[in-house]
Amino acid sequence: MVIVKEPNKVTIDADLKDALQGLVEDEAQVVIHIHLHFRYTSSIRIWKSTFLIPHNSATKINLAHAVNISFFPHWKICKSGETVCTLFFKGLPKDCTEFDLVEEIPELGGFYFPNIKKNNSGVYHLQINYNS
Repeated sequence: MVIVKEPNKVTIDADLKDALQGLVEDEAQVVIHIHLHFRYTSSIRIWKSTFLIPHNSATKINLAHAVNISFFPHWKICKSGETVCTLFFKGLPKDCTEFDLVEEIPELGGFYFPNIKKNNSGVYHLQINYNS
């Protein structure tokens, strides 16, 4: 398994970090850890039509890689409890202060996190509670 979750810490495997070095340009990459909380066994997936959309630009930043989540059309089965998936994107524009994470799909239930405040680290932790 690539991601090991310890209390208040997510560690990314060194081999994966090396494989993603191509994403690093003048601006750092954006890493988003999505903490999914399931009351019951469920399934998740993500579409490649997932983007970061900076508020000051019409440009969409494509999802470059994802870990611990299946890509459409496949599903990943998740047992009850917490599952953490990690999404990797190229960096946001330097003048960006706020952005949205949007999964544009032709059905209900896509990821949507509006108004994320840009931070200096480029690493974000978002949460979703399912089966509440």
